[in-house]
Amino acid sequence: MTKIFCDIADISLIKKFNNKKIVKGFTTNPSLMRNAGAKDYTKYSKAILKITKKPVSFEVFADNIKNMVSQGNRISKWGKNVYVKVPVTNSKGKFMGKVINQLNKKKIKLNITAVYTSKQTKKILKQIDKKTKVIISIFAGRMADTGIDPIPQFLESIKISKSFKNVEILWASTREPYNYLQAKSLGCQIITVPPSIIEKI
Repeated sequence: MTKIFCDIADISLIKKFNNKKIVKGFTTNPSLMRNAGAKDYTKYSKAILKITKKPVSFEVFADNIKNMVSQGNRISKWGKNVYVKVPVTNSKGKFMGKVINQLNKKKIKLNITAVYTSKQTKKILKQIDKKTKVIISIFAGRMADTGIDPIPQFLESIKISKSFKNVEILWASTREPYNYLQAKSLGCQIITVPPSIIEKI
């Protein structure tokens, strides 16, 4: 069964969607937080965690290894349902394997985001153990926007992560309800969906 996570940071909408059985968790990012009016990242995140016990992903916003690890450590302490969201590469295109490895060694649950290829999935798998929970978020919609078929990347990523019972493949940048059916047929464990599309589903 493919779980639906709601991609949102608005407090009132989180309250609303937290009550829906179809929604099994939440994903946020710094721009969603900003758009929702967050002035203090920590305070705002903790307010979200007072509403829901479902899994919530909060992203680091540093761009270098040392600060990403430091922020990841801090974010992980906010709650047991917290996943630390780490981009697979920084703004310079450098693979953040050291960040993934260091946080994983501390048993911190991770959501590796902005993944575009199964090659990146393979590199991530080399940096993690087979116990601590890891979500790998593949940006299907953004790939399709550039004319690239995301399906082969999902198929290969799901195949190579099969032996990792702690790893879930997530369909990200959802564009339409049909993506939910695609994610289900591929065997993605999670799809993250904006509120407007959840209503349609």
